[in-house]
Amino acid sequence: MTTPRILLLGGHGKVSLLMTPKLLSRSWNVTSVIRNPDQKADILEAGKNGPGKIDVLVESLEDVKSDAQAKAILDKTKAEWVIWSAGAGGKGGPSRTNAIDRDACIHFIRASLSSPTITKFLLVSFLSSRRDRAAWWDDESWAMARKFNEEIAPAYYKAKLAADETLTVLGEQKKGFGYIILRPGGLTDDKEVGKISFGKTKGRGMVTRGDVAEVAVRLLEKEGVRGWFDLLGGEEETGAAVERVLKEGFNSVEGEDLEVMKKDVAPL
Repeated sequence: MTTPRILLLGGHGKVSLLMTPKLLSRSWNVTSVIRNPDQKADILEAGKNGPGKIDVLVESLEDVKSDAQAKAILDKTKAEWVIWSAGAGGKGGPSRTNAIDRDACIHFIRASLSSPTITKFLLVSFLSSRRDRAAWWDDESWAMARKFNEEIAPAYYKAKLAADETLTVLGEQKKGFGYIILRPGGLTDDKEVGKISFGKTKGRGMVTRGDVAEVAVRLLEKEGVRGWFDLLGGEEETGAAVERVLKEGFNSVEGEDLEVMKKDVAPL
């Protein structure tokens, strides 16, 4: 593998700060995008051990209002892989959630899929971002997912689902493109465990942000990875779990209707 240039969107998020040294440890080069220049020191601290190179770009994702604006950032950084780990974080109400988690994310997805040089896009989503009940979920899992999606965070659910489905539809249409949607359960700041439940998980549960970061990097380092990947804390060693799911070829999108998704996704 040649040394990829990675654009990390939402670089000051907790998962991103944990992911940054893991990316650099593989000698990959990272441009971390942050909104507030005061956060630059935290990014450089996270990336201080290399051996990959870390750069910081100050841009407001909330102000990205078109595919062209997203493309300008991609071109400026000469990105080859893109990681979206950004979000409004519940601040600013539904309008800001839509502006960042849905609209800006979709602009970066579309700009990335239109680029001849970008080959991978990893999107950090969440476990219940789906229209239909997963066949492997129990009744309680489905009930909790519906409660979260319909009552607790409906704007967030709709925004993330729109982004997930855009990447899925367009990613499926581009042969050889590595689209990865990582879908963790509830996030904790506990120390990375190194043991997970991966693939056919329950529809409810928790996972550390460190374990999310580790799984993301392990998926990126494999070639030919495409699809949805559900993640919780569990009992299987992380490396073994990732290898197993990729070998089985399991995709958590199973049960969702791609034709329904296509109706809401404009072609490139």
